[in-house]
Amino acid sequence: MKYLVTGAAGFIGSAVCARLISERHEVIGLDNINSYYDTDLKYARLQQLGVNKEKINWYKFTTSSKHPNFSFIQMNLEDTQAMKMLFANGNFDIVINLGAQAGVRYSIENPHAYVESNVDGFINVLEGCRNNKVKHLVYASSSSVYGLNGKVPFSEHDSIAHPVSLYAATKKSNELMAHAYSKLYNIPTTGLRFFTVYGPWGRPDMSPFLFIDAILHDRPIKVFNNGDMLRDFTYIDDIVEGIVRIAEIIPKGNPEWDEENPDPASSPAPYRIYNIGNQTPTRLLDYISCIEKSTGKEAKKDFLPMQPGDVYQTYADSSALAKATGFKPDTKLQKGIDKTVKWFKEYYRL
Repeated sequence: MKYLVTGAAGFIGSAVCARLISERHEVIGLDNINSYYDTDLKYARLQQLGVNKEKINWYKFTTSSKHPNFSFIQMNLEDTQAMKMLFANGNFDIVINLGAQAGVRYSIENPHAYVESNVDGFINVLEGCRNNKVKHLVYASSSSVYGLNGKVPFSEHDSIAHPVSLYAATKKSNELMAHAYSKLYNIPTTGLRFFTVYGPWGRPDMSPFLFIDAILHDRPIKVFNNGDMLRDFTYIDDIVEGIVRIAEIIPKGNPEWDEENPDPASSPAPYRIYNIGNQTPTRLLDYISCIEKSTGKEAKKDFLPMQPGDVYQTYADSSALAKATGFKPDTKLQKGIDKTVKWFKEYYRL
């Protein structure tokens, strides 16, 4: 199969590329390598895929020195003409859209970046799929779409009517846009709601990275809502496994869909939504304890109130994913944290 993976220099995107390459698929990776966080880390991820920083140029393909079945191109999703050309010449079978402006708190500071990348960029992806006979579009949504929903575990069949950040609102918009294209143009689309992904090569703006870095350097960590929060931490390998399995399962319309009791997770169109989470919400202080155990150091804690855009807990019901693929995330938190701390020390030579 020939895949387009957007966000290929990102945490999840680079891991998905590595997996697809290992399975001998032809893969085109796309990323704009923006400066939202340390670009050196993004280039280092690409280096792992055999793409050297010095050879990367805007709008030009760079072939991996390690993997002849992988090429990379630096491009903005919101560049409509460039995206048209990419799709017209790409002959992609499957598109996995992981490219987006990430971060809940940053969406409060810089909302326009989220509309440009997550909305304008996504419509270019949808148009590319529509006009070039792509067999399946898989795209990243987020657990943040559940917003004020207090019913747990979060199910794809629940309402997502009340997001509490612009980031979440753009992810909900992606799901709505994908459904419209699935219904109008019969494009198979699958949205994946990720739950607090962590692991080696992770994002520096997320708590696993921030906490490990602070603890190892004897700096205090910021513990929001005085530690009274729960997160469904999901290890990167489990996320990748879910993505590659679901990419091969092309959705069809749900013949049992009831328009008088509409199911948000499916449709008469070839459209599906799945959670990918570990189904084990962990209290923030217990999570910090796992990092303390792995690092062998006690954290200095700065207790703070809840931040705007945050939610009290996330908790995935991943039963639909397990039914569809035969797989459910199951990496234990301490095991995943141990691997993450080991990578962190090696990467930063600590």
